Amino acid sequence: MLGAILSGLKVVDLTQNVAGPFCTQVLGDMGATVIKVERPGRGDDTRDWPPQHGDQSATFLALNRNKSSICLDLDHPEGLVALRRLAGDADILIHSMKPGSAESRGLGHAKLAASNPRLIYCAISAFGQAGPLAALPGYDPLMQAFTGIMSTTGNEGDDPVRVAVSLIDIGTGMWAALGVLAGVIERGRSGRGMLVEASLLDTGIGWMSVFVATYLATGKLPRKLGSGMAMAAPYQLFPARDGHVFIAAGNDGLFQRVCAGLDCRELAGDVRFATNAARVANREALVAAISTVTRQLPAADIVARLRTAGAPCSELNSVAQMLAHPQVEAAGIIADLPAAEREDHRIVALPLKLGGERSARLEPPPALGADTVSLLSGLGYAADEIERLRIAGAIG
Repeated sequence: MLGAILSGLKVVDLTQNVAGPFCTQVLGDMGATVIKVERPGRGDDTRDWPPQHGDQSATFLALNRNKSSICLDLDHPEGLVALRRLAGDADILIHSMKPGSAESRGLGHAKLAASNPRLIYCAISAFGQAGPLAALPGYDPLMQAFTGIMSTTGNEGDDPVRVAVSLIDIGTGMWAALGVLAGVIERGRSGRGMLVEASLLDTGIGWMSVFVATYLATGKLPRKLGSGMAMAAPYQLFPARDGHVFIAAGNDGLFQRVCAGLDCRELAGDVRFATNAARVANREALVAAISTVTRQLPAADIVARLRTAGAPCSELNSVAQMLAHPQVEAAGIIADLPAAEREDHRIVALPLKLGGERSARLEPPPALGADTVSLLSGLGYAADEIERLRIAGAIG
């Protein structure tokens, strides 16, 4: 069901790197026909990002399944003509050009929507389409710094650190996909397309919603708490004899269970820790007391005790440990996708189920320009014309 729900929708994908390709991969996983437009000779920047898996980049493989590839030079007049023809009967066009760049090429929303009123047009940018920084490029860690996310990471007294996962890129791709799906629904009602805008800036500020609300309410900047959280305690990693365990007591009842599981009931009766507000105020003393207990125990023992007591917790896994866990196997989110001359290639599938099932649509990412000839033929280009365009450098 999920792998065919967008069947029949044609997506022209003018994005590269992470945010846009993640968005279009989501649409492809749901059944849309995604045509990835790439630069002749080089293609998406991530095609040569290390490390390589077989003959392809692991990053490119992670973000570009269920797509075809056409190479068009958008700085060549005839490359632009081909792109406009491609967009002429598309349902969705998504680009990640800097504001003004698409318009300067005749690929702006107004121009394309005039000839294709049903087009859902999605523009992904760094800082948004307006404002003094709109024309500047932006990347995930840069935007983590700009939006203040990086100011909240790490431990107090240490230098700020980036969140290692590309949460702004991936988040922007998710918001863009959500906006596109809203456009599909609205078009079903009105018969007309829609302009969708997503930016790394908006995504980063969105992730900061609680921090922003807290600052506006108190005037106080958030502290750096390492693995902890300002609103609750204990709610962080604790040292074990052979690793670390995250303990999450979000309310007084769960704190009682933590104390029972760790056999430190005296902490539950300590007035300093009687309520969540009191525990937050006395965080350092509480963390020290619990750490004294956890340091003596293996991580697996702590997890077993706390889960038996009904207290939320987790061992700190490496990527390898996470992938080997039976819960991850049961989730079925790691799927086989033979690619890059490797039959053992595996990927993270779409993190979504519909009707109890994940998308079974799993086509390997395309070779650069693999579908250029067939797609141009489908647009009415004759074989000799395609060859002329190739010689002229308009296509790859």
